[in-house]
Amino acid sequence: MPPGISTLAADAPELSAANTGFMLICSALVMLMTPALAFFYGGMVRVKSTLNMLMMSFISLGIVTILWVLYGFSLAFGTDSGSLIGWSADYVGLSGIGVTELWDGYTIPVYVFAVFQLMFAVLTPALISGALADRVKFTAWALFIALWVTVVYFPVAHWVWGSGGWLFEMGVIDFAGGTAVHINAGAAALGVILVIGKRVGFKKDPMRPHSLPLVMLGAGLLWFGWFGFNAGSWLGNDDGVGAVMFVNTQVATAAAMLAWLIYEKIRHGAFTTLGAASGAVAGLVAITPAGGAVSPLGAIAVGAVAGLVCALAVGLKYRFGYDDSLDVVGVHLVGGVIGSLLVGFFATGGVQSDAKGLFYGGGLEQLGKQAVGVFAVLAYSLVVSALLALVLHKTIGMRVDEDDEVSGIDQVEHAETAYDFSGAGGGAASRKAVPAPVDTVAAAESKKVDA
Repeated sequence: MPPGISTLAADAPELSAANTGFMLICSALVMLMTPALAFFYGGMVRVKSTLNMLMMSFISLGIVTILWVLYGFSLAFGTDSGSLIGWSADYVGLSGIGVTELWDGYTIPVYVFAVFQLMFAVLTPALISGALADRVKFTAWALFIALWVTVVYFPVAHWVWGSGGWLFEMGVIDFAGGTAVHINAGAAALGVILVIGKRVGFKKDPMRPHSLPLVMLGAGLLWFGWFGFNAGSWLGNDDGVGAVMFVNTQVATAAAMLAWLIYEKIRHGAFTTLGAASGAVAGLVAITPAGGAVSPLGAIAVGAVAGLVCALAVGLKYRFGYDDSLDVVGVHLVGGVIGSLLVGFFATGGVQSDAKGLFYGGGLEQLGKQAVGVFAVLAYSLVVSALLALVLHKTIGMRVDEDDEVSGIDQVEHAETAYDFSGAGGGAASRKAVPAPVDTVAAAESKKVDA
């Protein structure tokens, strides 16, 4: 939803069955990304935390959906108030919207736009959960989601995409969520973990992913769903821009995965499955804000830079001592910053808008706008998220007891376990023979810092 889109679509005021159907499919693809994220994160944690990790994503589908209908859509996309927030009484409860009423001059109904944006709102807080694995009370997490989307996500979505939002009006390009989704979630993750602290045994105990096949399944489904996330954000494809975004999504993701794997091989001596999955996600994150502004060659550059820099960034938690359990900061915050800033270098001026980056004769103007968007969202989300976490931590408590964390959060919070090892072939002897998966990058970085 970049600046200028409504002007480009204003000459097509009649409902388009093709665009409406396309957007409903894209909405379903974006919805799939939240369960995909649950699998991706669920495989990366230890066995004793698997169900909790799955539930931390799934619960967002419930909470955010209800809040979006009640007031979230109105706050994010209602009539602008002071360039900071929106509000339209007709959008409260989605009760004042006509069935055939079109969204803001586009060819799709308001209901279709609302449900597409709902799926973005659901996914964003779920991204934060990966940083908090193993140690957060489920009730506190559910309350945090409700508060966070209300005071952080809904306003930021209005800044970036809402008509009248200050970043939108400034001309910040964010095609599908580099600032509003990934920087927003990554900065929030950092703010929360600085408040709640490290896992028991961080940098001492092995904390390897328990199921790399589950990680790869989640990454593959994320990649699939991301085509709806990105290409759908043009709200139709009458002019081919959505098709360019689709191609750039594939290209950048491939480049990032290869860059991450090459880095791993050179630095640590192995091509890991976890590296392939993480590199792909880094590429998806980075191309999200940039893909409608760059050429396919630019997308290769965006993906390659993101793969390399994010691979380096995931080791920073060992150097600086913050426990970002599943590298939300290293992948989503860093990847979102990279993708958003590289618009200022690689924007061609010939796809979604006429804005040109530095390498295409546009000077530093667009880069400056992108930097303002990046650091405004980063600072706001970091500070407000940390304050929300601090209030919850000091009142109801955000962390489970240390003994419960050590014994396993699944049993404590959900009274279930992910796997039944008592069946045939699941005895202790057979389990002993199966080597645990190794997180090559994380293990190597941790050893380096400890040394």
